[in-house]
Amino acid sequence: MRFASLLGLALLALTDLACAQPLPGADPAPPAAIPGADRALSGSGGINLAPASDARIVWEVRNRFRLFREEKDFALHADAMRGRSIVEAEQELARETEGRGWARNMLGRLCIDGAGRLADPCPRDGVQESYLSPTDFAVNLRVEGADDATCSWLFDQGVGAKGGYLPCADTLSPRVPAGKTTIVTADLRRADGAVTRISAEIAVQDLLIAGMGDSIAAGEGNPDRPVALADDGFCFRQFVGTTRSEYFRPGRAGYKGDKSCELSRPGPEQVEQWNRLAARWLNAACHRSLYSYQLRTALALAIEQPHAAVTFLPLACTGASIETGLLGSRRPRETDCGDIKCPATVPSQVSHLASLLAQARRKDPGRKLDLLLLTVGANDIDFAGLVGDVIIEEPWSRSLFQRSGVVGSVGNSQTLLDTKLPRDFVRLRAALKHLVGDLKRVVFTSYANPVLTAEGNCAGGRDGFDIHPAFGADPARLQAASAFVQERFLPALKALATCTSGALCGAGEAMTFVETHQEAFAGHGLCARAVSDPDFDKDCFSPEGKSFTPRAVEGSAAPLACGRRPSAFRAYASRMRWIRTANDSYFAAMTYPQGVSSAQPSDIHDATWGVLSAVYGGAVHPTAEGHAAMADAALDEVRHALALARPEPEVVARPLPPPVGLAPKAE
Repeated sequence: MRFASLLGLALLALTDLACAQPLPGADPAPPAAIPGADRALSGSGGINLAPASDARIVWEVRNRFRLFREEKDFALHADAMRGRSIVEAEQELARETEGRGWARNMLGRLCIDGAGRLADPCPRDGVQESYLSPTDFAVNLRVEGADDATCSWLFDQGVGAKGGYLPCADTLSPRVPAGKTTIVTADLRRADGAVTRISAEIAVQDLLIAGMGDSIAAGEGNPDRPVALADDGFCFRQFVGTTRSEYFRPGRAGYKGDKSCELSRPGPEQVEQWNRLAARWLNAACHRSLYSYQLRTALALAIEQPHAAVTFLPLACTGASIETGLLGSRRPRETDCGDIKCPATVPSQVSHLASLLAQARRKDPGRKLDLLLLTVGANDIDFAGLVGDVIIEEPWSRSLFQRSGVVGSVGNSQTLLDTKLPRDFVRLRAALKHLVGDLKRVVFTSYANPVLTAEGNCAGGRDGFDIHPAFGADPARLQAASAFVQERFLPALKALATCTSGALCGAGEAMTFVETHQEAFAGHGLCARAVSDPDFDKDCFSPEGKSFTPRAVEGSAAPLACGRRPSAFRAYASRMRWIRTANDSYFAAMTYPQGVSSAQPSDIHDATWGVLSAVYGGAVHPTAEGHAAMADAALDEVRHALALARPEPEVVARPLPPPVGLAPKAE
């Protein structure tokens, strides 16, 4: 074994293997392109070194989405994406998990904890790595085209040689230094005793990508671990004028406190118990989710670029606007982050990213931000207020929430679009230039109109919105809001991001813009239904808005009118609709928001939070499939911004999926 290694070192000196380094991430040069790699030499002992014909060294970075601590989580997504788009991979994972979701058991296996703090160093596959500034990377390499040969390996850059002869088809997993090109050489010995030599260069493209923005960027409505639903009812008190009424909806499984409305006000210990049973998030304070289109984009990039390592920094926060969230701090959406206390204040995303970059540069002065994924602007024009305006129908509740600011108007949103949003975009561009330089490396993904169908807009009504008695999507207000979004907001946002149509911009301030997903969403609005939808949805979510038992006595034992158990709902089953309805939002997350409105609920039985849970907790936001469709669109522009080639599509033979047909419209 020692003789083979010494022979390899001598041959490296003889053949002068030093060569120009390729661009990070480029395919390794073929052996003939490396000076001296294919010279035929006669060594001592009669060993003949000759060209290696079709044999070549292939390599890839292991577990190259660095947010994941364990390679099995990366492999899960790499296998799902083989030959598929991101949305097709999400649908495959939905089938494999029977709609329970692939992220539900991953929260303890990340390099970021539930409060948003980095583990630096982070133990990844048994090795402590600096998350922000890695010094080396684990790679897999092997020889293709020499299955009948054995190989002896040699590396420069201080990587340990693999002495002796091993089957060439075996995979080696060394660690190579970051920021340098490692030359690897393999001597191939075939059955007839002939020895040939091949070489390759390993240069890992080290990409640092951050995600910033609002609830769409964060993944709102898609908790990593959905709330566990109780099969019996939970009482809510509703006041309509001076009249009090009670109704029952599914509660949180495991809650041992008062499920009726008998107590005048549950104590803090019952609220604490309620919070412990909440849905779980990558970060509860901001409702950041692993299902976010930003994370799925960065993950898909890592999967398709085998010579890259992607370090992702998720910073987006639900409720964020440019002023409050990106440039300034904001309140957390929730105060309970599981086993970790949520921060009292969520820091400015811009300042947080600047701090992380400074931390990274203390170890690696050359560390820079390669790409920023961004979606923001909806909260700046009070989109949540538009949602409230459309879905809160009952007059007394509507009046109450208008006074507290939960209900907005198209007129108010238009004013903000004309005045405040352009000014704030000027400030945002200036702040981002300090972080990323040329704003072409800011990939701004726009919103999708949530109510579009193949024929036009959803009709409105209580379909998907009967979780609360005050809800009902008013058709006229729905049409007005949709027209405002489609004809005014989305075009104005594009102009601001791309520095067109008179937007005030300087040199290098036009962002890369993504909007190709909008057409795909047109047939997947919140009212879309199909025969392929989950049986639970078809049986239990009534198009007429009669999903729940209207009588309190029966509702306390069986809240669903269909007779099914609420716990049978699957938040991540594949559906025709790519937009969460209010019913979806409640069944998936059942958010008990804190500090988001002056109309704060008095306790967990106060029906007020049912409204806030829908308006601020994920209704009218993309599902996991919707986020995957956004990621497919964003990925194309990310490649362009990073000057990366689109990989050749992998052809995988699979049986055709069952046809998806539209369900007949309800009479």
